[in-house]
Amino acid sequence: MSGHSKWANIKIKKGKTDAARGSIFTKIGREIAVAVKAGGPDPALNSKLRDVIAKAKQNNMPNDTINRSIKKASGELGSVNYEEMTYEGYGAGGVAVIVETLTDNKNRTAGDVRHLFDKYGGSLGQTGCVSFMFKKKGVIIAEKNMDEDELMMLALDAGAEDIEGSDDVFEIYTTTSDLYTVSEALKANGVSVLSAQVDMIPDNEVDPEGHLASVEKMIGLLEELDDVQNVYHNAILPEVEDED
Repeated sequence: MSGHSKWANIKIKKGKTDAARGSIFTKIGREIAVAVKAGGPDPALNSKLRDVIAKAKQNNMPNDTINRSIKKASGELGSVNYEEMTYEGYGAGGVAVIVETLTDNKNRTAGDVRHLFDKYGGSLGQTGCVSFMFKKKGVIIAEKNMDEDELMMLALDAGAEDIEGSDDVFEIYTTTSDLYTVSEALKANGVSVLSAQVDMIPDNEVDPEGHLASVEKMIGLLEELDDVQNVYHNAILPEVEDED
């Protein structure tokens, strides 16, 4: 999974910007709705909901907002049905892109996604046209607040598959089903977890060369769409300076 570090760090910093805009709350609210519909409103009995609540708290979503989203999804406050749709295609320069959405209007979402692909030199493809280039993994980003060997022992004992270090963070990889338990075990042992979420990790990265501006613009605008939950890609992008 070498090479993912730079990409993951960019995604974290972009995520902080999203949270500041408040758009992340809208997206997490939709994830809560889908999780509740699939497994009920009790996080003790619904592992998917438990994972989404953990994600909400990492993004500083207020408890009242979380509880209101759960009640709305369970029908106590009226509900909206969201459908999961995934779009795959290529951006300019041959960059593989996967767009995960939750929508109450498939025609609107498909039109919005297709418009951005077309506008910035990309093209949508059939389901499966690029997803084979990615692996779905749980990815935990942790601060470097302890020795790497110590963290590796803790992570492996908790069920992690692999760990890598970059300049400022550790990246711990798990199966998607073990993400929550490994993250909680690390926190219980004093590890400062910055992020814990499922990611689609590219097998290989692509340099968009002369198409960098178009690729960055397309990815950024896709992420800003309310219906879009996640955008995964295999582009090599320049590092983003932390705004803190």
